[in-house]
Amino acid sequence: MSDQTTLAEKQIHIEHLELVNIVKRFPGVLANDCINFDVRAGEMHALLGENGAGKSTLMRVLYGLYRPDQGEIRINGHPVHIGSPLDAIRLGIGMIHQHFMLVPSLTVAENVALGLPSSRGPLTDLDRVSKRIEELAEAYGLKVDPGACIWQLAVGQQQRVEILKALYRGADLLILDEPTAVLTPQEVDELFVTLRQMKLEGHALIFISHKLHEVVNISDRVTVLRDGCVVNTLLTSSATKESLAEMMVGREIVMQLERPVVERGKTRLALQDIWADSDRGTPALRGVTLDVQAGEILGLAGVSGNGQRELAQVITGLRQMKSGKVTLDGQDASGKAPVEILERGISYIPEERMKDGMIREFSVAENIILREHTKRPYSRLSFFDFKAIANRSKELTRNYNVKTPTIETPAKNLSGGNIQKIILARELSRQPKVLIAAQPTRGLDIGATEYVHQRLIEQRSEGTAILLISEDLDEILVLSDRIAVIYEGQIMDVVEREDATAEGLGLLMAGVRAEKEA
Repeated sequence: MSDQTTLAEKQIHIEHLELVNIVKRFPGVLANDCINFDVRAGEMHALLGENGAGKSTLMRVLYGLYRPDQGEIRINGHPVHIGSPLDAIRLGIGMIHQHFMLVPSLTVAENVALGLPSSRGPLTDLDRVSKRIEELAEAYGLKVDPGACIWQLAVGQQQRVEILKALYRGADLLILDEPTAVLTPQEVDELFVTLRQMKLEGHALIFISHKLHEVVNISDRVTVLRDGCVVNTLLTSSATKESLAEMMVGREIVMQLERPVVERGKTRLALQDIWADSDRGTPALRGVTLDVQAGEILGLAGVSGNGQRELAQVITGLRQMKSGKVTLDGQDASGKAPVEILERGISYIPEERMKDGMIREFSVAENIILREHTKRPYSRLSFFDFKAIANRSKELTRNYNVKTPTIETPAKNLSGGNIQKIILARELSRQPKVLIAAQPTRGLDIGATEYVHQRLIEQRSEGTAILLISEDLDEILVLSDRIAVIYEGQIMDVVEREDATAEGLGLLMAGVRAEKEA
């Protein structure tokens, strides 16, 4: 018998886990304020809240990444000490992180066995590991090849490996942090089948998500956090998306955006047969042809890593293309420098807001005028006009509801939602002809997401041509007039919004083209 199997057998089955009066403080922040939370075997308990509400902190306490300042954790009524993730694992607690904790160059079996002792001492035990993986995969519908390298697997398959890794270590309770964020609709359906099977097998599940329709669909109970406190715990059957959203934010949330009818104008952005390489020198874009018209939002859907990032960089002049043509407002912009492209009326909301959209150490005011700092009224004869900078910064932070102590506050001190509002303020105030919005709501809570969506709709009404690049299919379907799907650097299809379905788009995102009717 292997040490791995023994580890699983030693632990007590988790029938009921409780977090009792959990308090966790950080300098200047009370992250968890006497939180009570519990989950039972055979139950999925959803945990909701805006960014900063305390969800991640609470789960890190449970998984041993943080130690609580007050309170205790109980399993089956008995207090337990969890001082590290190893303690959590030994007690039967597993965590599926939003960003997978896998080594790309290793196989599935090697990743599962990583860090565990072998029954053969210094020798590898991969044959036994592989056999057990196959047994678990069969039991829970998690088909994956134990001998495949992680880098060869699709995102959905990598997630299966993370779940198998937890099950292999004997997890009775699984914490799932935004598990559907990067999955196609078909992969979400497959995951939910697995999770329902796990419930039937007696596993306890904690489900963290911003997607309220999924929470309503899959969970048994819901706990909502706000400002580090529990707002409510209730049966999911008695909740609605609207009521949950209001609990999270503390005000009514517009769940259905109004999209005024806007007549599409001339083509503002045209891409013709674009070819470009990735950072590794492999083909990232393979003959991309697209156009975006004034007054429309063209949604670009796709699973992460299929060329979206490279396409945005080619359009904005940040990546050299091998061949093809980029046309802005009827003029050839192929191979032009970023500053020249910006001058032609393009604005860019990059997917990595802290890396590419902001200078962390700069103040709010400095970041707001970043693209215009050499121009009037901000600069005269090589000298800054600080009064003009301050006036403009105060105006935009007010107009875009940026919550900041002062305009001199460093950007790094603000929340993700407020940082995104600063970028929106800077880019939209330029009155662009073309807007490239790449993952504009990634990592944002429901309130900040609502705000960004409303601003994009307003910009559309003003006649801007918007290319919306998003891995969130719900977002694509809500905002877009037309939808293009990219897979392995190629455009699979472009469809009108009214003709699109989540299922059809999901197949295209997986590289499956629909058969054309004769």
